[in-house]
Amino acid sequence: MSTLNIVRRSLLASCAFLLVASLHAQERFITVASTTSTEQSGLFAHLLPAFEKAAGIKVRVVALGTGQALDMARRGDADVVFVHDKAAEEKFIAEGYGVKRQEVMYNDFVVIGPKADPAKATGKDILDGLRRIEAAKAPFVSRGDKSGTHAAELRYWKAAGIDLAAKKGDWYRDTGSGMGPALNTAASMNAYILADRGTWLNFKNRGELGIVVEGDKQLFNQYGVILVNPVRHAHVKQADGQKFIDWLVTTDGQKAIADYKIGGEQLFFPNATK
Repeated sequence: MSTLNIVRRSLLASCAFLLVASLHAQERFITVASTTSTEQSGLFAHLLPAFEKAAGIKVRVVALGTGQALDMARRGDADVVFVHDKAAEEKFIAEGYGVKRQEVMYNDFVVIGPKADPAKATGKDILDGLRRIEAAKAPFVSRGDKSGTHAAELRYWKAAGIDLAAKKGDWYRDTGSGMGPALNTAASMNAYILADRGTWLNFKNRGELGIVVEGDKQLFNQYGVILVNPVRHAHVKQADGQKFIDWLVTTDGQKAIADYKIGGEQLFFPNATK
């Protein structure tokens, strides 16, 4: 091959690389720090293509426990947070890290456990169910990751009058993991666990587990969305982040949430207030 041809090929390759790099750099995207439940339930895989088509903005999701997602946003590493721990969300805003909290949707928590139910916890009363599990010292798996689900679990133990610090033992397993991995641990141990219904419905490795406690109004699980405060972090993509939030609460966004089903069962219920 002649020197001229080699030079031409090198130039063409360089131009192609620069073009691809330029297109990639121009791609509009936002970063959303969210919970593992919204990702592992399959909701985002259903929801985001519709938003991206409508707005021309890509969404990059980082799925963490709610506490970790809020900490990520505090550092300025996200444009939007989409989580489910109202008290923690309100604290985030009070500290000046978030602009406004908007409710988007809800589902509920359920207690999953062995179908044989050795603790005899089956019923509609979450507090009675937990008391029975603790009394039987039946294996219980906790996410232990400061997520919204973990925060809810701790509230339920406290409301049930059980001091975990004093009563934790071999029966209680802290995993420090997301909802899916924690459910895998529960399946391998044939243990009880608190889970959000959406992730449970999308979970395949169920083993001998099934729903043990459901239907208690205390198991209500609200999700909220917040724009990270651009006053705190000037690089926050305020306009595009707000477009995502606005779309979630529109008729189209709310319908997309309602339309997500597994086996004909709806996983999340839109309840946005504009």
